[in-house]
Amino acid sequence: MPADPLHRAGTSQRSTTSQPTSGSRASAIEVRRSARRRRTVSAYREGDRTIVLIPARMSEAEEQRWVTVMLDKLAAQESRRTLGDTELAERARRLSDQYLGGRARPVSVRWVTNQNTRWGSCTPSEGSIRLSHRLQGMPEYVVDYVLCHELAHLLVPGHGPRFWRLLEAYPRTERARGYLEGVVAAERLPHVPGAHGA
Repeated sequence: MPADPLHRAGTSQRSTTSQPTSGSRASAIEVRRSARRRRTVSAYREGDRTIVLIPARMSEAEEQRWVTVMLDKLAAQESRRTLGDTELAERARRLSDQYLGGRARPVSVRWVTNQNTRWGSCTPSEGSIRLSHRLQGMPEYVVDYVLCHELAHLLVPGHGPRFWRLLEAYPRTERARGYLEGVVAAERLPHVPGAHGA
């Protein structure tokens, strides 16, 4: 997202810096409050920082909620732009090294369009992992969670205690599961005719 042209030097009431709460590539988050900004929230990358611009009147709780929303939105945009099958396989290798001690070594990792009821699947005997195309555009930490889930299945086939112990190594497991549960719940909501853009 581009920098907001209305946000100029000197209009900020407060600036805070914190570590990111999402699996984004940025190493720090800077929140800038502006008295001129009434309702809109925007965010953009600036080097290794993420700048989030919010109205000055927002509470701390609203600030935290909007920072999370904007980090997810930026991560989704970046995920859409960059992840092909080659990058996906590379990412799986990196996640295996980082969270599973490099023990899960898939032979192939790719997107598929025929998985509409599952987020991912793997065939341990072939070493293959398939991710549903529905994950494309979701935040990076969600895609990473599904990759870690399938990588763990290369080591442990079922969903027993040993499997979940492996997944505990990935720090965003609960958040990613919550995100995916929210997507599934939203898909089950009845369609209301005439309700657009809400």
